[in-house]
Formats: sequence, C-alpha cells, structure tokens
Amino acid sequence: MTVKTAFPPAISPRALVSAIPGWAWQVGIAFTIYLIVSHFILAAYPEAEPKLRFSLEPLMTASTAIQIHVVGAVLTFTIGLVLLLAPKGFRLHKTLGWAWVISMAVTAISSFFITGLMGSNYSPIHALSAWTMIGLPFGIAAIRRRDIKKHRHTMTGMFVGGMVIAGLFSFLPGRLMWEVFFTA
Repeated sequence: MTVKTAFPPAISPRALVSAIPGWAWQVGIAFTIYLIVSHFILAAYPEAEPKLRFSLEPLMTASTAIQIHVVGAVLTFTIGLVLLLAPKGFRLHKTLGWAWVISMAVTAISSFFITGLMGSNYSPIHALSAWTMIGLPFGIAAIRRRDIKKHRHTMTGMFVGGMVIAGLFSFLPGRLMWEVFFTA
C-alpha cells in the first residue's frame, strides 16, 4: 500500500514577489540604501562611532523652522500610524484624518524654510515636499468622490514616502535626528 502525503502546492517566485505590497518593497529598498549610505558616512568619519543616547539639546538649539518641522513630522507620523492600524471606518477617522492633513501640510511647508543639506540651496527632498502639497488635495478630493481605494492609495503613499522613507533619511549620520539619538 502506498501512502500519499499532501504537500502544499508549489509557490512560484513571481507569485511570492507579487504577494509583497508595493510599500514594503519601497521601505525595504530605502532601508537598504540608508544602510549603505550610513556605512560610507561612518567609514569616512571613524571617530563618529554611534552611541545610543537621547538628548533634545540639538533640537532645542536648532532654528524655529526645524523645530516646527520636527514637531509636525512627529505628530503626522503618530496620527498616521493610528489611522493605518485602527479598524477602517472607526469613529475618529475623519477627525484624525483632517489633523493628519494639516500636520502633513505644516511639515511639508516648514521644509521650504530649511536648507543646509546642499548648502543654501534646496535639496532633492524638497521635491517630495512639493509633491506632498500637490498630493494632499488629490487625496481629499478622492474621498469626497467616495473613491476610497484612490484615497487610501494616495494617503498611504504620502505616509510611506513622506514619513517613513524621508524620516528614515533624517537619521543619517551628521543630520539633526542622528545628533538627537546617537551622538555622545
């Protein structure tokens, strides 16, 4: 008598890759780039060995525009996490959504008063701020048209691109958030 065992059906690599959401690929690629760039910066400055510690002193001595930007970004990130993790359609979604839009706009607008990454010129990150200011009305218009899929896609894209990926790069060695969390 032959015993047959049931094996799960084989999953093709293409099906496995397509099962991973687009935002996860974007964050993964950004994190890989972050690690590579951080490695090269730290290799160029071996005396800048990171030591985990927290000090608000670099933020408190920063310009008002930077302080507004950081407060806006932290608020936007926090509200965004609540909106993404809470059950869809929960009672406070609309109120928190408007708070998120306002804090995202404050974060984007305040970035135009911050230069320094490329001298006194705007850096490529400012293009993301401009794109955010264009995208926010599109996300609002989508929900007003009851196009939930487009609204979710637009707002999630801004959260991942503007908060997660841009936020990640604010922690590069030598930048303010690096100073707040990693320098002795």
